Amino acid sequence: MDDRSIALLFGLLVPFLGTTAGSALVLFMRRGMGERLQKALIGFAAGVMVAASVWSLLIPSMDMAEGQGVIAWVPAATGLLAGMGTLLVVDSLLPHLHLDSDVPEGRPSGLKRPTMLFFAVAIHNLPEGMAVGVVLAGYLAGDGGITLAAVCALAVGIAVQNFPEGAIVSMPMAASSSKGKAFGYGVVSGAIEPLGAALMLGVTAVAEPLLPYVLGFAAGAMLYVVVEELIPETQSGRHTNIGTIGVGLGFVLMMMLDVALG
Repeated sequence: MDDRSIALLFGLLVPFLGTTAGSALVLFMRRGMGERLQKALIGFAAGVMVAASVWSLLIPSMDMAEGQGVIAWVPAATGLLAGMGTLLVVDSLLPHLHLDSDVPEGRPSGLKRPTMLFFAVAIHNLPEGMAVGVVLAGYLAGDGGITLAAVCALAVGIAVQNFPEGAIVSMPMAASSSKGKAFGYGVVSGAIEPLGAALMLGVTAVAEPLLPYVLGFAAGAMLYVVVEELIPETQSGRHTNIGTIGVGLGFVLMMMLDVALG
């Protein structure tokens, strides 16, 4: 297997497998996840996403821009704001329900609770898939600033945080449907990530010079999810300090993976 095949395998499958493995916990665990553990894991996911946004997306975006003779911060800043704006529109229009809320968001609809929970997770997972996809696209395009190790580090980092995330998603769904259906929802939510990665591969294949902007776009989309959804969940109710510790641990792990392997 050559390096390009390994990169595609890691970029498209490893994050999805992390979500699938985490979702499978619903088949074996009798009780739901405790509040402290859930806050720690959500915080961990937030930390991973923030670190990935900086080291895997924004810094490579600025490096590529300099190589193209463009002011370094322009594509990163433009893409970041566009990514946040796009997620804001999606978040405002798509009917969805967050795990810690009984009040749906987005446009009014008659969708059932499991479906709206799924859409909330889809909004979360899509930017992660986009992030892996755009880094993978940079590697396949032959940009010297993105190595095979960087692709694998990001894919592994996202997969690590997807494992507890899969459990966090599937277990609440089991309360309103069977464990098998809850596992299925978790698996399908994880499949959003390869779709997001494939979307970014398609965009950059058509317009490779846009890659620095697309890297910034993926960073903005992930940061929107962190600020809008994950951080508020860790800071609501009790045990907020545990969520904060989780953020720090997730950030450090992703930073170590990216710097050591990238």
